[in-house]
Amino acid sequence: MSTATFTSPELRHDDSLLSPAARPLAAVTGAELQAPLIQGGHVRYANLDYGASAPALTVVSAYLNEVLPYYASVHRGAGYASQISTSVYENARNIVRDFVGGRADDTVIFTRNTTDSLNLLAGCLPVVDGHPAGEVLYLDIEHHANLLPWQHVPHRSIVAAPTLAETIANVREALAQGGVSLLAVTGASNVTGEILPVKELTALAHQYGARIVVDAAQLAPHRRVDIAAADIDYLVFSGHKLYAPFGAGVLVGRPDWLDAGTPHLAGGGAVREARLDSVTWATGPARHEGGSPNVLGAATLARATQVIAELDQDEWHAHESAIRTHLVEGLKGIEGVTVHQIFSDTDPADTIGVVNFSLEGYDAGLVAAYLAAEHGIGLRDGRFCAHPLLKRLGLPSGSLRASFGLGSRLEDATRLIAGIKALKIEGLGWDYVVDSGRWVPANDHRTYPHWAPNTPGTAGAAPCSTD
Repeated sequence: MSTATFTSPELRHDDSLLSPAARPLAAVTGAELQAPLIQGGHVRYANLDYGASAPALTVVSAYLNEVLPYYASVHRGAGYASQISTSVYENARNIVRDFVGGRADDTVIFTRNTTDSLNLLAGCLPVVDGHPAGEVLYLDIEHHANLLPWQHVPHRSIVAAPTLAETIANVREALAQGGVSLLAVTGASNVTGEILPVKELTALAHQYGARIVVDAAQLAPHRRVDIAAADIDYLVFSGHKLYAPFGAGVLVGRPDWLDAGTPHLAGGGAVREARLDSVTWATGPARHEGGSPNVLGAATLARATQVIAELDQDEWHAHESAIRTHLVEGLKGIEGVTVHQIFSDTDPADTIGVVNFSLEGYDAGLVAAYLAAEHGIGLRDGRFCAHPLLKRLGLPSGSLRASFGLGSRLEDATRLIAGIKALKIEGLGWDYVVDSGRWVPANDHRTYPHWAPNTPGTAGAAPCSTD
């Protein structure tokens, strides 16, 4: 079978080698993965879907292979492997706490993912005389993970204003009305990558007697966060977006609410004493980590934070900014392409490696399927688990999102620009049909690896087609 190769015109010039994004900033597993093209041949897979799940750092993959032989159940095993696994798991808490600048008494709880962490916190909101002590306040720009858990408790929502400055003023006004116990905000939008002023929002929350939780699932893989310096009460993020496999999540924050809250998973390990009809619950992380924990997920998450902590931040941000600037300018130069953002006053420097766009006259899902099948480019389409925001942006059927990070290179952005240009000029090179709610190539003859089921990877997701 022939092999297609791609070298962008921009990258043929010697001066392109001086770009901080000419090469990946860090090695990731699968960086040279070959994707089969529908028209035949293979091409290096251009992974522009870091915002969904980032590839594992090769250092983290190597660490996993080193730890894996010692994997065993933790906490109550006397065996050699169990003792080592327990040490690795518990030390992971200290590593993660240090990574986010946690206070000495901050609790570190490992969860299934960011969504799990926020649901856990929702069960720990303060109660007075059997009633919630206050409301949860949140913006309409949130990912569903930081939207849906609060709908089961007293809550208020704010529609983000056209500018960030106006939005902060609206948050202040809502807090000033009183009755808010928790302000829930994203650190960076998973839709557009715009960063919110977390330190300013934290100060506002505290000024009016509320606490704050920051959903850092998108922020942590792109910017360092310091809980103590910003005085953040609770921070949540996920390993699978932070270059670690297995999808473990974490919640870091003040212990009083967590020690008094409803245990998140009732089961073994979460108790001091269990009786046939009653129980005395543990405090600390154990209270919410019932059952056997994701030992390797926590371990690899912690190792990934160590690698990221060692990055030169100026170099890190320059690498990401170069890719984003190149991509935004290239897309804006194509007729019919709109690059979307929430706030008109967003500073490009305050945006992570995420670019959201749409192409006039084309369904976003069809464009994504075309780019994957005919160009070997992977990016995300749809409503990004942020339905209220997409609807307000005038994108009720969805848009496209390119996201990138440490393992990305300028060529990835150039290939995406070239792919969109080719679609505009030449049109689709293959027929596409809708299967299980997703666009896929018709009569797709490509095969999967021998160990993978050779079936369309479209089944199992919620239809995400109605409001």
